Amino acid sequence: MRAMVLKALGQPLECVELADRHPGPGQIRVKIAACGVCRTDLHVIDGVLPNPHVPIIPGHEVVGRVDALGESVTALHIGERVGVPWLGHTCGTCPYCRAGKENLCDHPLFTGYTRDGGFATAAIVDAAYAFPLGEGGSDASLAPLLCAGLIGWRSLTIAGDGKKIGLYGFGAAAHIVAQVAIWQGRTVYAFTRPGDTATQGFARSLGATWAGGSDEMPPEQLNSAIIFATAGDLIPLALRAVCKGGRVVCAGIHMSDIPAFPYGLLWEERQILSVANLTREDGLKFLQLVSEIGIVTHIKTYPMEQANTALADLRAGRFNGAAVLITES
Repeated sequence: MRAMVLKALGQPLECVELADRHPGPGQIRVKIAACGVCRTDLHVIDGVLPNPHVPIIPGHEVVGRVDALGESVTALHIGERVGVPWLGHTCGTCPYCRAGKENLCDHPLFTGYTRDGGFATAAIVDAAYAFPLGEGGSDASLAPLLCAGLIGWRSLTIAGDGKKIGLYGFGAAAHIVAQVAIWQGRTVYAFTRPGDTATQGFARSLGATWAGGSDEMPPEQLNSAIIFATAGDLIPLALRAVCKGGRVVCAGIHMSDIPAFPYGLLWEERQILSVANLTREDGLKFLQLVSEIGIVTHIKTYPMEQANTALADLRAGRFNGAAVLITES
């Protein structure tokens, strides 16, 4: 197998030939066709997440086909197309797992962070954490749904049922969530980097009622806001934008420090919440709705060996939508 490997934090990935791997009990081997490139991959590479593991193969928006089954795997079959998300394993025994909150597991494994991920031609995966994808849609178009879509879906659920929702940072996740929110009958307000008229136009093309810079106030108060950008200074701005009782949801795994702000911004029962990981139930619910909603992912594809270019383009904001690595068979 070939893989793009992070050997040292902060360094470019290296293309490496590795011995083929074989699934153990309860595992499958996935022959990878496509893997999305997520901002969390940048966090892994930059070493900003706690307890980094190197060497590691990043990537956690994996689409491929089962090409080997470990002992006791019966729910999947050879040749079946599956998706592999960020949450790669949970212990099943900690208080959070027992309470149905496996996204908060005390002893999890995360694809592309604490276990090898999808910037490769193959991956070993716990069968219970792989989602059957069926045959609808291309491999590349489905890849962003495995994190940008799933975390966006969980964030939208936590944001509540309010009809007016703001999305701060209009990248891979927001461009999917906007389509879901509009399908639900909500009004979407998109916030981008100040002056980024191209992304603002992209948001409006997907149905956003209003699009402007993150330093602007929307034309009316919002019921909730989801912050996908990693800038902590957006939280006071989002609090100003939401109405009494409104929610500000922080969707990322990492964010810069939040500046001090007056209590008056939080008063009147406004809330700040965070989203951590996902549950398999989240994934099943969302993926079952994708075709009904008619989600169209806007993607820019790169050969797997150009992962460093894709990551640099993501960091610089050189494309709208999502980046996806394609693995040639």
